[in-house]
Amino acid sequence: MTATTDGSTGAILPSRAAAASDSTLTIPETAGVQEAATRAVQRATDFLLARQDAEGWWKGDLETNVTMDAEDLLLRQFLGILDENTTRAAAKFIRGEQREDGTWATFYGGPGELSTTVEAYVALRLAGDAPDAPHMAKASAWIREQGGIAASRVFTRIWLALFGWWKWEDLPELPPELIFFPTWFPLNIYDFGCWARQTIVPLTIVSAKRPVRPAPFALDELHTDPADPNPPQPLAPVASWDGVFQRLDKVVRGYRKVAPRRLRKAAMNAAARWIIERQENDGCWGGIQPPAVYSVIALHLLGYDLKHPVLREGLASLDRFAVWREDGARMIEACQSPVWDTCLATIALVDAGLPADHPQLVKAADWMLGEEIARPGDWAVRRPELPPGGWAFEFHNDNYPDIDDTAEVALALRRVRHHDPEHVDRAVGRAVRWNLGMQSKNGAWGAFDVDNTSPFPNRLPFCDFGEVIDPPSADVTAHVVEMLAAEGLTDDPRTRRGIDWLLAEQEPDGSWFGRWGVNYIYGTGAVVPALTAVGLPTSHPAIRRAVAWLESVQNDDGGWGEDLRSYKHTKEWSGRGASTASQTAWALMALLAAGEKGSAAVERGVRWLAGTQREDGGWDEPYFTGTGFPWDFSINYHLYRQVFPLTALGRYLHGDPFERKLLAPLAKVSARAQGD
Repeated sequence: MTATTDGSTGAILPSRAAAASDSTLTIPETAGVQEAATRAVQRATDFLLARQDAEGWWKGDLETNVTMDAEDLLLRQFLGILDENTTRAAAKFIRGEQREDGTWATFYGGPGELSTTVEAYVALRLAGDAPDAPHMAKASAWIREQGGIAASRVFTRIWLALFGWWKWEDLPELPPELIFFPTWFPLNIYDFGCWARQTIVPLTIVSAKRPVRPAPFALDELHTDPADPNPPQPLAPVASWDGVFQRLDKVVRGYRKVAPRRLRKAAMNAAARWIIERQENDGCWGGIQPPAVYSVIALHLLGYDLKHPVLREGLASLDRFAVWREDGARMIEACQSPVWDTCLATIALVDAGLPADHPQLVKAADWMLGEEIARPGDWAVRRPELPPGGWAFEFHNDNYPDIDDTAEVALALRRVRHHDPEHVDRAVGRAVRWNLGMQSKNGAWGAFDVDNTSPFPNRLPFCDFGEVIDPPSADVTAHVVEMLAAEGLTDDPRTRRGIDWLLAEQEPDGSWFGRWGVNYIYGTGAVVPALTAVGLPTSHPAIRRAVAWLESVQNDDGGWGEDLRSYKHTKEWSGRGASTASQTAWALMALLAAGEKGSAAVERGVRWLAGTQREDGGWDEPYFTGTGFPWDFSINYHLYRQVFPLTALGRYLHGDPFERKLLAPLAKVSARAQGD
């Protein structure tokens, strides 16, 4: 089923230009803030309720960048299944995302990015765009100025190597024998974050096989010197980590020449079994596009034909990542977020005042209960004795439930007055037990695994794009702490350790880093409500510092925004950027939790949200406020602009429901919590 930009399902997505033309409400200056918020909440509630799927879930589009679309075309070209309709639609989308300077960015308003531009250019060449066409010539000239293909990331050059546009010998080695490394050994596959692990295992097969399909054209125009496309680069100093791993790569390259054939074949077969065992019921792998793409290629190289059930279902699952737009363009989602969107929508609607037993909320709860994962996954490698119980992000991803979704689903279920409260109690109880069991040794929580903090994976020459480990983060830890408080576990020692960790992680300016949302506004918007939920007084120095920081970065228009460049240039961009609906909502959620309802900052923020709301009850937000990997892989969750403003406005009008009904103040705070 196709999801639209505004979060509805079963319809065709309007173009960005069409969406931007929707008019916004005009809020008279004389209108009271309370009155404006009330009207906005009613419209937003109606908007969100109208976009629930008949089965009970919500899902907005998950927009990333054109590498998803380019790699989809390259995959189909590699497999020999590229068709004219898909090519034309994908090319239309890719062309529409090109910037005036000829480049492609990884997020809206961002700078041109080399590897993204290379992949987009190659995809358009596959679609028949001539290299001397103005838009193509502009792109290739910029690519050469940046160092050409040789300066692009490893993953881009792997795609080019599949067609002989780059030499396999000039890529880092990734031996399939990694699959045999025991879990205590450095660089075993479980040292990598789950998203990286699912990608690296199939890529070991691809790296071993080194396939080359006939190239339909040359790419000389993307080299600074076609006669010498990969000029030698000096190695980093031997005393540096980069130098150590560069030399280790040379050792592994030498091993390739002497690797026992039987061992290599056994390793590839073991990797294939690992891949097949992790295919989900819908045919995908991990509910995300990159592992699925590489798994299909790897298994095909091992002799699985395209009609084999594993590959047939894998390719069918990739088709379900396609969003067809009204103008004929086709956008590929890197992932789909129905569980996340549904729990956030449920929280928003209840906090906005919708009755807890409203039929659509009960239907949402029923759907979420049906999505509970009742079997062990890869997380059990580190926690073999822990019983399962949790939720994933996607429709199908039983191998990788995540801690963040599990906490937020529990918070959502507790807001609904369900017809089977015992069922809810049991499911939430299992979620609490599982989340507590997934606590890392420092007292905090990562997203998918326990203590996934090895320093080595990020050092590999192969891993030059994005985060490949899953250390604990403030935003995930805050959501877990908030959930534990709602379950009456404020004084549990494990909750106390999480609180202490959060307090210790506060930045000097009063903010918190945001791992899975942009950035310090997201982290602060998650942590402050969690700390006040466990009873930390609003007068506590940590809360006051957070309030002061949020007030200091409020935009002149009354909203808040933060550009993704804050991940690279913190001093210049922390809390700075064009106002967005989701980031304004996060700031308001923190300020309201801190007791600032009557403050000028809150009233200006509420008025900004009410004034920028469209007449249909939704908000526009072209800016990317989510992250897959900070800076490297950015996400525009199309439902964020709907659920978070509704949550913030609802709490402005009604307060937090758990503060009203469930939470008791702390009897005692930790010694660190009492500090300045």
